[in-house]
Amino acid sequence: MRPARALAAVLLISSIAVSGCGATGDTGGSSSDHKAAARGGSAADTAGREAATGSGSASDAKQPAGKAPAPVANKIIRTAELTVQVKDTEKALNDARTAATDAGGFVGRESTERDGSGQVRSTVVLRVPQDRYDEVLMGLQGSGKLLGRKADAKDVTDQVVDVKSRIASQRASVARVRKLMDQADRLTDVVSLEGELSTRESQLDSLLAQQASLRDRTDLATITLNLSEPDRAPKARTEKKDDGPGILDALSGGWNAFVAVLEWIAIAVAAVAPFAAVLAVFCVIWRWLRRRLPRRRKPVTASWGNVPRPAHVPSQEEEAREES
Repeated sequence: MRPARALAAVLLISSIAVSGCGATGDTGGSSSDHKAAARGGSAADTAGREAATGSGSASDAKQPAGKAPAPVANKIIRTAELTVQVKDTEKALNDARTAATDAGGFVGRESTERDGSGQVRSTVVLRVPQDRYDEVLMGLQGSGKLLGRKADAKDVTDQVVDVKSRIASQRASVARVRKLMDQADRLTDVVSLEGELSTRESQLDSLLAQQASLRDRTDLATITLNLSEPDRAPKARTEKKDDGPGILDALSGGWNAFVAVLEWIAIAVAAVAPFAAVLAVFCVIWRWLRRRLPRRRKPVTASWGNVPRPAHVPSQEEEAREES
């Protein structure tokens, strides 16, 4: 019995000694790391190890073990598109604006155009709270003849929870880097930590922007309303029987022809006028030159006035007429 008891006592003492040495080594290692971080010699390395291992450890450490996370309400993005035919587009558009405002929402975007036939087409985007979404949607589709409806609901609860968790972890990570910067005493460590801090702050800003976008889309539903008027029927035209042209038609046609001839004459005169003006100028110059130049004397020719005419010799017919 004594040897067995002695052997058990030796084994117990040995196990206690081994566990004590291990605990001492761990404590020494952790204390040496803290001392190095406090000196600032390994501050940049510590921040790099935190970035490599992930920033979710802080949030995991804060959550107590064995406690279930608190339930989160469903976050749903609702969108709808309506195409409604109404008698008066402007009136229906004003009613849609009023419905969105009364529900606590607002008008996001609006466009109105008029086609060649005079019909007005409008498109308006309404943002309304989620709890008034169904009410506003039913009121809009009942404002006229419903031509088309498209609705969509997307559950983004997991995405909202994930972004929220990542924001909390990223904020804790930024706080740790700032604490290390306060403890760093070497310039190289400060420069390295400033770069790491800038990267983590930009990541935090991106996560905050995602969270704001998700909050806006989940808090307010989006309704796109397309308004149009019915096609206008062409007016019935009563055609008179063609009994041939009348007096008035003839007068109208003659007058139109007369006016057309006058227009062509006026066009011809206008086209010839520049040439006529130039020719008139040349004629005036020519006449002026002829008056200024000396005239030549004409040679004197004999005229029958100074020379006696020969006597008239009667012909045979005249002689026979005188004898009879």
